[in-house]
Amino acid sequence: MSEPESETVSPEASFGAMLQVTQTETQVREDDDDDGDGDAESTHEFKVDVCTATDMLLKEENIKELHKDQRDQDDINKQGSESNQTLSSSDVGSSTATVKILLMPERHMITVAFTIGLTILDLKKHFSLDLRVPSDIIQITLDDKSVDDDQTLIDIGVQPHGMIQFEMSSLDPENYPMRPVKPQQEYNMPDVITVRVQTDTDSYQDVVVEIERATRGKAFLGGYRHKVTKTEFHHAAVQTMPKKRPDRDTEMFSRDTQTVELKNQAQQCSKNASTQMTKIGCYVSNMEDKLITPGTYITAEEYHSKRLRAVITLQSYVRRWLAKCFTDSLRQAKEQRLAWLENERRRKKEEKEQQIRDEYHRRMNPESKADFDLLYNALKKWRMEEVERINVTVSGAERKAALCALLEQETQFISSIERHRMAAGTRNQDKAIQAFLNKCAEPKKWRAFDGKVTQMDTQFTIRAKELRDLYSSITRAQFTKDERLDVLLTLKHTVKASSRSEHKCKLTQDIVDLIDREVDLLMRGVKKSNLEGLRKRIATLFLQYIKTPAFNPQVSKFLQVPQDPADLKKNIYLCRGCNEYQSSTDFALKTNASAVGLCGRCLDLDNEARRREDFSLYKNILRCLRESEAECSPEAKITYLLQEQDLRYLVDVLWGSQSALSGWKDLHDLLLVRWEKHLDWSPWNCILLTKDEAAAHLKLENIEKAYDVVVIRNVKQKHALARKYFSQIPAMAECLHDTEIQPAALSNLLVSKPITKETK
Repeated sequence: MSEPESETVSPEASFGAMLQVTQTETQVREDDDDDGDGDAESTHEFKVDVCTATDMLLKEENIKELHKDQRDQDDINKQGSESNQTLSSSDVGSSTATVKILLMPERHMITVAFTIGLTILDLKKHFSLDLRVPSDIIQITLDDKSVDDDQTLIDIGVQPHGMIQFEMSSLDPENYPMRPVKPQQEYNMPDVITVRVQTDTDSYQDVVVEIERATRGKAFLGGYRHKVTKTEFHHAAVQTMPKKRPDRDTEMFSRDTQTVELKNQAQQCSKNASTQMTKIGCYVSNMEDKLITPGTYITAEEYHSKRLRAVITLQSYVRRWLAKCFTDSLRQAKEQRLAWLENERRRKKEEKEQQIRDEYHRRMNPESKADFDLLYNALKKWRMEEVERINVTVSGAERKAALCALLEQETQFISSIERHRMAAGTRNQDKAIQAFLNKCAEPKKWRAFDGKVTQMDTQFTIRAKELRDLYSSITRAQFTKDERLDVLLTLKHTVKASSRSEHKCKLTQDIVDLIDREVDLLMRGVKKSNLEGLRKRIATLFLQYIKTPAFNPQVSKFLQVPQDPADLKKNIYLCRGCNEYQSSTDFALKTNASAVGLCGRCLDLDNEARRREDFSLYKNILRCLRESEAECSPEAKITYLLQEQDLRYLVDVLWGSQSALSGWKDLHDLLLVRWEKHLDWSPWNCILLTKDEAAAHLKLENIEKAYDVVVIRNVKQKHALARKYFSQIPAMAECLHDTEIQPAALSNLLVSKPITKETK
């Protein structure tokens, strides 16, 4: 057994248990004559009662029972001492006893094995470390009486291997409370247990047993199992630690550590055979014998020639099969190639047709600003063609008359376009209002860990949903007279209820007055066409009512908060077109612009009146460029510095609006890709190609071997021009590695003859 150790036993982990240990001695006898096994067994049974902290806490509820248990314990110890040998005085002082400490006021029980020769002060010092309480603050009492620090357990009356219970409390519970010590989680059994052993028929003895923790695993050496009771008995070596071998001074090495080379070799063993013949005294039947006659003798030359012919035949068939497989693969590859070409031709044709249909739909039903730019660009092209035709066909007064008629026709076209713009603005405004109301009435959503989306309606979203439905009913025109009166009555009650519950304002009063006016006119039988203006006023005021956070709290999250006028003074500029001060965000600046010019509205108006340019194709090229670069290099920033005007200069001026290889001029099919794919895209590292050419170009590993010298020189020259133009932009100048073109590089770009100068 090891030295006494202390461990806290929590009430949750302590259970009173009655253990039954059976000691069996089995002797196995074997009988030579009988196949069965005989065993002689002698069994001694004794009961062991394990008393843990929970059992003692439940049993010792009052002081009288504690005294009674103590007297019984003393009697048992006396009986046990009579049966054992007499202990000396030195052995008594070094003996241990079970000490149970009841922490007050938590009434948490701690059980330890303590030497009875030590003092109460030593016990306090032992618990001061575990409880983190100074020893002079700890107070130990026995039977509600304080125990002196210089008293030992022997002075108190504790017998060897006995048991005693103290109560421990703190003199300063506010600063140093008695907190229970958490039990060790890795062990379920305490370090000290008290075992009650039955020695005689009516006598028992309590024995303190200390549990020794094994630091390493022990090998299982087997055991025995009783045939009748099925009880397993393990060898004693399993319960005890093995002895450690003494260390030797000589360093030893094992033979297994040496290198062993294994080699396998097959051996053919000799096999002896014999033949039995008929003789005197032995008869062998010849019914199953076979007569074997020798065949034609084949020479080695004939044999090898026959095998050669067979090999040639096999090779011919195999080669025919391989040739057939090769031709089938070529035929299948050709069919796949033709099918792919047909699919590509059909796909390109369908894309072209879809592109024409989309452009026609944009021209017939313009909705966005890009659609109207497309219309004005088409009008500009039509006017230029008509002017050129008039200049070629007529002259003089007829030419002037034709130009006046052309101007009048152009004016009509512009008026028609503006009417479409107003109608589209009305539709877009209605869509924007409906989208705004749907966004306000949308329930709150969040995605759970399993991917399911949960929706929740609050009181504010329900209110916004009711107002949205009411606004949709107000703006609908397909209503009868009675249905319109019901909608107006609902709207009136809604507005009045909110004004009574919250506060009255001029807006709600105006809505109620307009509703009363329309109801009066409906009752008088006024036509619907005469009520359109009034209904539009009601819808406008009710929309303003919905956008007021006092009546619709949900809308406050989607309204733009007005900025501080003091902050606006820092970022405002004067527009030279409309002579108005605008915010810096209202100006469309180029990358090479040095001063603020016209605002966005003035630029759009100037474009529609004079230039009539369409940047939709360049926007599409820039969008494809940004998407491809975002996949290849997410940290690239040059593509986001370019604007539509810069890309137009790059496409139209530098590359001539055509492919660098095939000369294809349809901007719908052109893309800007990297010239050297291992470098980031930049205006001096790009090439304008069609979609098919770009896909093939990006697969090249060596550009110098793939393209001709003339093509490479042309591309390098355009890169030099792009470097010179975009180097003026401060943001792109940082991305330039070489801001100047070296003279050695010019020799690769230009082909010139030497110039000679003659001096006199």
